Amino acid sequence: MGSLDFDTEKADFRGFYDSERDNLEAALRSFETLIESLLLLEPTISISSIDGRIKEREECLSKFTRKYRTELESSKTSYTIRERISDLIGLRVVCLYEDDIERIKGIVSDEFDVLDITDKISQIEGTEGSFGYKGLHLDLKLNSARREMAEYRLFSDLPFELQIRTIVQDSWSVIDHKIKYKKSIPNDLKRRINTLAALFELADREFCAIRDATVAELEHTEKIYPKIEEETESTKHETDSGTGSPMDVPRGQYAPLNAFNFLRIAQHFFPGFEFEPQKVDGFTNEIVSLMTDISRGKFNFYLREAIGDIKRYQEEFEAKGDTMNPYTIIRHCLYSGDATIFASMLTDTARKRFDAWQKRS
Repeated sequence: MGSLDFDTEKADFRGFYDSERDNLEAALRSFETLIESLLLLEPTISISSIDGRIKEREECLSKFTRKYRTELESSKTSYTIRERISDLIGLRVVCLYEDDIERIKGIVSDEFDVLDITDKISQIEGTEGSFGYKGLHLDLKLNSARREMAEYRLFSDLPFELQIRTIVQDSWSVIDHKIKYKKSIPNDLKRRINTLAALFELADREFCAIRDATVAELEHTEKIYPKIEEETESTKHETDSGTGSPMDVPRGQYAPLNAFNFLRIAQHFFPGFEFEPQKVDGFTNEIVSLMTDISRGKFNFYLREAIGDIKRYQEEFEAKGDTMNPYTIIRHCLYSGDATIFASMLTDTARKRFDAWQKRS
């Protein structure tokens, strides 16, 4: 109903807030769980965190006074404070990539009624010389279908704000709030703040560009295994002809081993195994640190030449109740190919056990 009496409306809001605090907390948990569940259905979107909060009671009153009170009372418009505080319940989704923000917006818009949108990304990018934190703010409410569900009925009339940001935008928002003077300041200081904001914006763009370049490199590497096999055949020919060991291929003649072609070769030998990017990166680095000039052809050569023996060893090893994963098999292949260079790829116990098996075989 509302009035123009601020003291009356303030007391009414405090009464509402105190009596509904438990229900607000329950709604927060319910909305947070729902949004998390919806985003989990879209595994291509990389989510860093989802969290929420109930805005403090006096903070709500300060916001109303700062943003709405003067205008409403000047225009003689009756009001209730509650109806003006759309972010009493607030949720924040932090994702990795800026182009995921619109995708998240689309997902939640299908499950909630969108009451209002504040696009800080467009505001900042569309205003010359402006700076500040970016992000997308949605004022939401359960849609009609969800309001009919028993588990949401208590929260059917509760709006909430959802902020969607990237990690970079979230970091800048923290810094932005710590910069005490940003408007009426000397131009040289304003330029420095703008430069800092531009660096954060550039970081967001480069993060997306690196992701896209990584995907493109993986797609390219997926097609090059025949070329790797050609390099392997050259390595094998030089070894069989007695002109040298696989280590003697001239430096720079073939493409060096890196995480991308390691993954392609490993997937060829272990097609059903999921190689995690972080482990691939670290494992490849370990190999290269031991043989700095190893090419992808050499690596493929070591695996191809030894994999049959190592698989037989694996059968006997696992018959005793132990296991060997693909990484362990690759370690044994490299050690089998060059026991001097790759000795540290196996523990002392593993080396002794494998050496004894080779003598018996």
